[in-house]
Amino acid sequence: MSRIPLIAGNWKMNNTKRETLDFLSSFLPKVENITIEMAICPPFTDLYAAAEKLKGTKVKLGAQNMHWEETGAFTGEVSPLMLKEIPCDYVIIGHSERRQYFAETDETVNKKIKSAIKHNIAPIVCVGESLAQREEGITIDFVMTQVENALKDIKPEDAKKIVFAYEPIWAIGTGKTASASDAQEVIGAIRNKIEKLYNKDVAEDVRILYGGSVKPENIKELMAEADIDGALVGGASLKPDSFYALCSFNL
Repeated sequence: MSRIPLIAGNWKMNNTKRETLDFLSSFLPKVENITIEMAICPPFTDLYAAAEKLKGTKVKLGAQNMHWEETGAFTGEVSPLMLKEIPCDYVIIGHSERRQYFAETDETVNKKIKSAIKHNIAPIVCVGESLAQREEGITIDFVMTQVENALKDIKPEDAKKIVFAYEPIWAIGTGKTASASDAQEVIGAIRNKIEKLYNKDVAEDVRILYGGSVKPENIKELMAEADIDGALVGGASLKPDSFYALCSFNL
């Protein structure tokens, strides 16, 4: 089984519609010969404009969050039906910032994953430990619990559609990066956990990304590891040149 690498840019609360279009005008001509999968996840307000610009290109589009319900009295939320209409290929679920600042839990992550799969939007599911948890030596136990809770009551054929992103919270936006071997240790453990929950076939199909201060300077080292299938990139995805450098790591 050969998993196609995925480099996804999480723009967080950055870039207006104009800035998004300017980015894509600069970025798209650079990546015509890129063979890996690429995606950008701009803010909700930029999704329609980005979708129009990305038509006919090889760059996929993702949202940064969604509600699990299709409609309802959920002021300020965005539903899977809305994302599908745009259309979005991916949706980030359970990012540590959503967990930390907006009360996201393992239970709501699981609900969102099921809803995304139902609507044929591939979820990028974030897991990862805090610095205190790493120093306490409970990284593997904590992350495996997140993975198991994320996959609760999800069928094997649906589990294959999920992309996991291991993002140690202490490395997000801090400039600190887990070493390639540290990242491989946890990502390898995630793959082993998926095999225990399902089987080897499912575990071999699921793509697992690393996120946390990924830069052009460290992408090759990370991608050389056996179980790392790509990256979920924050700050380095906001500039066309640096995001191109990340996406062209294997050229």
